[in-house]
Amino acid sequence: MRGQGEIEQWGFYEVALNGPAGGNPFRDTQLSIVFEGAGRTIEVPGFYDGDGVYRVRFSPPETGVWRWNSRSNAPSLSGLTGECIATAPQSGNHGPVVVSDDGFHFVHADGTPFRQIGTTSYSWALQSAEKCRQTLATLAGAPFNKMRMLVFPNVASVATDPFVRTGAGPKDWDATRFDPAYFRRFEDKIRRLGDLGIQADVILYQPYDPVRGYSDMSRSDDEAYVRYVAARFGAFRNVWWSMANEFDLIESKSEEDWDHLFRTLVDADPHDRLRSIHNIRRYYDHRKPWITHASIQNGAAVDDSIRAELHRAFALKPVIFDEVVYEGDIDKRWGNLSAEKMVERFWHGLIGGTYVGHSETYAASGNPDHSWLGQGGTLQGESAPRLAFLKRIMEEGPAPGIDPIQPWWNYHVAGKEGEYYLVYFGDTRPAEWTVALPAREDSAAGSYKADILDTWNMTVTEVDGVIELSRGNEYELHAPSTGAIALPQRPYQAIRLRRIGGNG
Repeated sequence: MRGQGEIEQWGFYEVALNGPAGGNPFRDTQLSIVFEGAGRTIEVPGFYDGDGVYRVRFSPPETGVWRWNSRSNAPSLSGLTGECIATAPQSGNHGPVVVSDDGFHFVHADGTPFRQIGTTSYSWALQSAEKCRQTLATLAGAPFNKMRMLVFPNVASVATDPFVRTGAGPKDWDATRFDPAYFRRFEDKIRRLGDLGIQADVILYQPYDPVRGYSDMSRSDDEAYVRYVAARFGAFRNVWWSMANEFDLIESKSEEDWDHLFRTLVDADPHDRLRSIHNIRRYYDHRKPWITHASIQNGAAVDDSIRAELHRAFALKPVIFDEVVYEGDIDKRWGNLSAEKMVERFWHGLIGGTYVGHSETYAASGNPDHSWLGQGGTLQGESAPRLAFLKRIMEEGPAPGIDPIQPWWNYHVAGKEGEYYLVYFGDTRPAEWTVALPAREDSAAGSYKADILDTWNMTVTEVDGVIELSRGNEYELHAPSTGAIALPQRPYQAIRLRRIGGNG
């Protein structure tokens, strides 16, 4: 029996136990450990890791002593006891990401805002060690703090067999027996992302490999798979769950099947990590209780901040447009966005109170399977530095995030009323902006400093003087002494106003 005695809050505590290796341990042996501490009782499922070894992984949500005892249908694994001490979190450990109290943004468990700038590299974790090293090195110098990644490969990969092989054919595999080495490889990449402060958005199913059919299992096999990955990966504090990519293309599963798998995941994951599902042609009902945030593919929703905001208004949850067309130069409409337009969509999403995701399809071969989107490696596009600039602006803004201000009255303005305002002009080239901000309360009037943000050239230019906002009409604040703010007549400009002495 092995288990560390001390671990930081939200850290990774593992108990490894020797148990039965005969028969089919993945299905025959049930194991869990009940942890008691901080006035709470949490039962954590275990999993079989091959060679007679069983593991239970726990991330303590509170500091203090956590005493545990094991439960199993195998006598050698039942009735074992121990304890761990959860100490104060170390520097940089802010805990897992959760939904903010206002319901529209993300924060870490300690309250630190999480400003999502995500990317997608579907099968990067399944590539060669050198390719994975290259991808991690790229991420270390990039602004991305969330990586969407598939458990099952969708492009050529080094690791292709999550289940034990039974023959040479593509469907010759045993859905009742996992290949632990495959999952060890995958969880190592989750761990390495965590070391970089990056969330791992783990995608459980995908429609791109019908030949092998990993996403077309029976219900009982699906349940076992979901429970296995939840037990195996759930204690990593940087894990998010995406039930599927383009769920509506997986013809073997009905809406009720997806609902059932979400209920299974909720039951199997005592750490309660974030949960979503990604679409292509129709939306899943993101208001269902097991969905924590909406993950959306829509190539037009963030061409305009008000379209983006409407998704948030319907979901009543945080919205991430994880796929808005990728930066690239291929002949497919889903992968030929210019860098300028990619960055513009992030900004429109921000003004709409939502979040946006990135990827790119550039590849020397011309095949997007070989690009960052498919296999990782290095970034070739021009959007990433501009997204780093955007991330800086987000981090300098109000917590937990930036909200749209009266978008239903056709205002393309966001921030925090009375403290902070952002106005984004997209690809238009105005010579000036006449100060007019929606305001319900006179308390929003006051003294503000203004900056012109060039979101493409990544510059911040302070506007001379102080902007004095006062009631202009029943619905707006104006700045009569300023009138208008001159702009450089270039695309992709924004204006930021921050109240003098305010929090923004």
